[in-house]
Amino acid sequence: MQLSDFDYALPDELIARYPTEERRASCLLEVGDVPRDLSFADLSSLLRRGDLLVFNDTRVIHARLRAHKETGGRCEVLVERIQEDGSVLAQVRASKTPKPGSSLLFANDVAAVVNGREGEFFSLQFSVPVLSFLEHHGEVPLPPYLNRDAESADGERYQTVYARDPGAVAAPTAGLHFDEAMIDETLAAGVQHAHVTLHVGAGTFQALRHEDIEANRLHSERLIVDESCCQAVRQTRERGGRVIAVGTTSVRALETASQDGEIKPFTGETDLFIRPGYKFRTIDAMLTNFHLPQSSLLMLVAAFAGTKRVLSAYQHAVEQRYRFFSYGDVMFLTPGADE
Repeated sequence: MQLSDFDYALPDELIARYPTEERRASCLLEVGDVPRDLSFADLSSLLRRGDLLVFNDTRVIHARLRAHKETGGRCEVLVERIQEDGSVLAQVRASKTPKPGSSLLFANDVAAVVNGREGEFFSLQFSVPVLSFLEHHGEVPLPPYLNRDAESADGERYQTVYARDPGAVAAPTAGLHFDEAMIDETLAAGVQHAHVTLHVGAGTFQALRHEDIEANRLHSERLIVDESCCQAVRQTRERGGRVIAVGTTSVRALETASQDGEIKPFTGETDLFIRPGYKFRTIDAMLTNFHLPQSSLLMLVAAFAGTKRVLSAYQHAVEQRYRFFSYGDVMFLTPGADE
């Protein structure tokens, strides 16, 4: 298949640049042979006692920083990840590329030395503990397609209510629809919960470069699937329930941990590229927001639910004026095959 096979026309006004007033106020499109228009508040009607919802509990860090070089030139730093040795991999946007050994200067006289480059990222060493500094002086790293600066409300709304492990630079957006009451409602309905941790990187917004899908490679992201999650999946299978991934990041996490045929604990990096033809090993259903045209995430959804069915659902969503992307509406999908 070709990259252009995953294109669709989206009017600019359907890009959700702000969240709904309440988390659960989004629309929900049930994607089957015939799309069904629902509200996210109707989610419980799609779940069954004994199902398992798997959430990604990564926490978005305030990864965007303003800085200037020693020469006075301004630059913007977008942290990709904080490494175990305390150094930082980051994108640095400046009029001239920073040289190794030079310094970037931030608020409160904090400096970061440029160690060099690792591919498209710069390696930086900060003069203070970086996570604490980011929380106090960084900005929420909103996706570029929102085309606006972060506002105070984004600090809460571009974060799931169950986020706990800091490290992501983009939110696992399907989870943004859940409020505490919805969490409790699903548990009360006999639906079990489990968590994975996948720290979403800035690469999630990078466009695929090659028309031939097979020629593309994805960014790597850090991932933890622990034994408690694996056990929850096994128990769900034993009782005849469904494993339902909340978001494409949960899908990627579960499928990475299942590459040997059965789910096992996994800690490390994943660059798994799920596209049509992929054989799913663990998930039975998924919740996900609407994704960008020609994106790897749209391909993942198409691989699970069928390309023709997914693109037809997207066309329906455009016609019905659904809201798209990170702050937009959500879909509930079950497996479907390409014809």
